[in-house]
Amino acid sequence: MILGLCLISGRAPEPSKLLVVDFSMESEKEGVPPGWKLSTKEGTADLAVVKDGGRRALRLRSHSASFGIQKEVDIDVRRTPLVVWEWKVTELPGRGDLRQRSTDDQAAQLFVMFSPDFLRTDVIAYVWDSTAPAGTVAQSPSLPLYPSLRIKAVVVRSGKREQGKWITETRNVVEDYKNLFGGDPDKVTGIRFQINSQHTKSSAESYWRLVTFQATP
Repeated sequence: MILGLCLISGRAPEPSKLLVVDFSMESEKEGVPPGWKLSTKEGTADLAVVKDGGRRALRLRSHSASFGIQKEVDIDVRRTPLVVWEWKVTELPGRGDLRQRSTDDQAAQLFVMFSPDFLRTDVIAYVWDSTAPAGTVAQSPSLPLYPSLRIKAVVVRSGKREQGKWITETRNVVEDYKNLFGGDPDKVTGIRFQINSQHTKSSAESYWRLVTFQATP
């Protein structure tokens, strides 16, 4: 009994912060960073880890293109429900507005993916939109090839007022999931950075530095 209590009391505590990526720790490099997979929907992907303000960051550029990079993760959001990220937008797609299919372009999109069962994938897309006000929620139409994929976008930032500034964001993905899809998520299974400007035939540019999941204070 005493030995059992000692073993229990000596157990390592659950981590209160889980790092997904910190591009400031990566080497400067053109193309896809190690550990990530690129998918291109339209046009040519333009991405690199570059120095920005004395630190390195992932830069995404779109010239009438649509692409993103993605990696699988396994994060228990019941323990670490807060997603924290650093981003900067330096060019917004002209006339971009996620409320219309014909103008649904954003310079910066962070996809947080959930797989509540083997038959469905739910995605929250946190976006910086050119026009739609912060707080706007939109549902992407179902894709014929992926009928089990549900994507709901939340506008976190809008317009040019904070363009060119590094901003740290914090969202409670558990609460957002409940409000958007209902139910209680248990795990995040994927993270994706995306940019697109193919609908408006314009250009866009964004920078990403850090993504972590953290416990509530």
